[in-house]
Amino acid sequence: MVTTRSHQRRKRFLSRKATSLAAISILMASSQPCWAAHSNITALSLEELLAVEITSVSKKSEKATEAPAAVFVINQDDIKRSGATTIPEVLRMVPGLQVARIDANKWAVSSRGFNGFSSNKLLVLMDGRTMYNPLFSGVLWDTQDTMLDDIERIEVIRGPGASLWGANAVNGVINIISKHSADTQGGLLTAGTGTEEQGFGSIRYGAKVNDHTTYRVYGKNFSRSDLESADGSNANDDWHQARGGFRLDSVAAPDSPYSFTIQGDGYNGYSDATTNIPDATSPYLSTDISNPSNVRGANLLTRLTKKEKDNSEMSLQAYYDRERNNDLVLGDDRGTGDIEFQHRFHATEKQELTWGLGYRYSHNTLENSQTISFAPTSRSDMLFSAFVQDEITLVEDLFRLTLGSKFEHNDFTGYEVQPSGRLLYTPHKHHTFWAAVSQAVRTPSQADRDVRISSALVPTNFLIAAGHPYPFAANELAEITISGNEEFKSEKLTAYEIGYRTQVHERLAFDATAFFNDYSRLRTIPLAGGSIITPTGNPAYFYQLDYKDGNDMKGNTYGFELVADAKPLDWWRLQLAYTFLRMDLHETGQGLYAGEDAEGESPRNQISLRSMMDLSPTITLDTWLRYVDNLPTYGIDSYVAFDARIGWQLNPQVELSLVGRNLLDNAQPEFGALYINIIPSEIPRSVYAQVRMTF
Repeated sequence: MVTTRSHQRRKRFLSRKATSLAAISILMASSQPCWAAHSNITALSLEELLAVEITSVSKKSEKATEAPAAVFVINQDDIKRSGATTIPEVLRMVPGLQVARIDANKWAVSSRGFNGFSSNKLLVLMDGRTMYNPLFSGVLWDTQDTMLDDIERIEVIRGPGASLWGANAVNGVINIISKHSADTQGGLLTAGTGTEEQGFGSIRYGAKVNDHTTYRVYGKNFSRSDLESADGSNANDDWHQARGGFRLDSVAAPDSPYSFTIQGDGYNGYSDATTNIPDATSPYLSTDISNPSNVRGANLLTRLTKKEKDNSEMSLQAYYDRERNNDLVLGDDRGTGDIEFQHRFHATEKQELTWGLGYRYSHNTLENSQTISFAPTSRSDMLFSAFVQDEITLVEDLFRLTLGSKFEHNDFTGYEVQPSGRLLYTPHKHHTFWAAVSQAVRTPSQADRDVRISSALVPTNFLIAAGHPYPFAANELAEITISGNEEFKSEKLTAYEIGYRTQVHERLAFDATAFFNDYSRLRTIPLAGGSIITPTGNPAYFYQLDYKDGNDMKGNTYGFELVADAKPLDWWRLQLAYTFLRMDLHETGQGLYAGEDAEGESPRNQISLRSMMDLSPTITLDTWLRYVDNLPTYGIDSYVAFDARIGWQLNPQVELSLVGRNLLDNAQPEFGALYINIIPSEIPRSVYAQVRMTF
């Protein structure tokens, strides 16, 4: 039945692949290669590249080189020349981030450790709309997508951002910022196909309504094929999705301080997976099944901004997000409404004050199964928040102190306070030092309180060999269940950071950051009890072990991150990034999830080397070499990955590109799926071709 369904899908998308190939052939035949390539990376000086304006660190526009935080910016040219087709793939270039692909449609993405399918200490935003899912505390990356050509930049803060962005911005913040509609005028068409990318395409059109109002609309569709499991079998994890949206930007009048934005997206598709389902009835076996999940949703965001000539600013933003994600083990139908007000002004000549208020309401309804169930199955939660930040100039152009805190009230733990202090020292325009001390919390998710998971059927011989304290009989089976805990508390972090940025030459710059994180009340899954079930049939005895969420782990992590940017020649840019991470966690008691497991889920060392060349006025060559250290928890060895992209600008409107990914290995596992029932896949070598046309 699974084979038939997969065959039907491939048949449906065969025509799309043929259409993409035909479009490429027609455009190649009708073009003349006599036009200059459109490249921004090599055209700008190194100083111009590094001085990009950002907003995520202080909720105001400032140069990235002057921000008192570990910040990394991915611009549109970085995205285009990376050859990536999804946001997680783009994020691989960020130092301090751990990005691993689980299967064709799932990723584990985290900052400074604690990586997992639902990484719960990283806040992700898109144009001010949070993508953080309160069900399991994490981001479902198979539902978070957009037209990559419409992204202006991605700002990534490694380290806490909780004093501005609130709970769950513990180890980092990813802020995805799309282009103003005035910057996307005219038409854009992309289409491609490849070995894994069965077929993908997008179309966008932007125009003026009048002299002070612009808009754009877009649509995209893609189909990714099944990968293979470690044993060579079909992983049944194909991924198909259609998405569309719009954005409108307007100024009330040519000289008016008021501006207005409204934007929205909608999507529908499905993400398949191979899921292991334990059976608590005779003969007590686990079964691997194909488990397609239908994902669909829509969002609408509005923002009104007032900017005065004295540089003060007020904004009011509201959004509503509706999403549904269902499969055989769990269905979630959720609606979220959010409203936020922010005001920035000069309190004194040397003090700039920013404050804001926010309210969020979220309601969901769940569909339980034997594997995963929630009680209650429907829940409504509210979050009230306020923040204040004072930026004080101690010595003009030399010392700047930033003090602030976020104040929140949630329905799980009540009031939370998250303060921070940041000091910036700029003795020279090419030398910047900064230091920060911050506190942040990861508030409980719905799963931490309400879930019950039938995780696995385990031979008792394995548990006896591991030193499990329960008095098992040999050669039997034990069912492991995990339950939420109504007394679960917020995880806490106190973080210490220092950083240094320098441009030692007009062609060479460095950015280094060191950090020490002190955690307490980290999530654990201690043994809560056990029982013996006497079934009819074989085996004669059956054990049920009940684990319950707790806060019994503490410890620290430390490390450093280094980025070196170089332009050896006017037409060649290099970027080297190195990450070192050390985790030292300690759990009290006997738990299902030990500190050693968490330590072994993130690589200790990572290296990324990107090269971007303009070989001629019409041809670009981009290569990307990555080293990722081993993951002991999942038994994954260290590996080296190599990607390459070549682009050919046929004329001002048409560009062809050929991209190869994971070129050094036929297939490589990147992550496991401990304590959830999804079976990971092998990530293969792949190639795709793309045509990009403006009109």
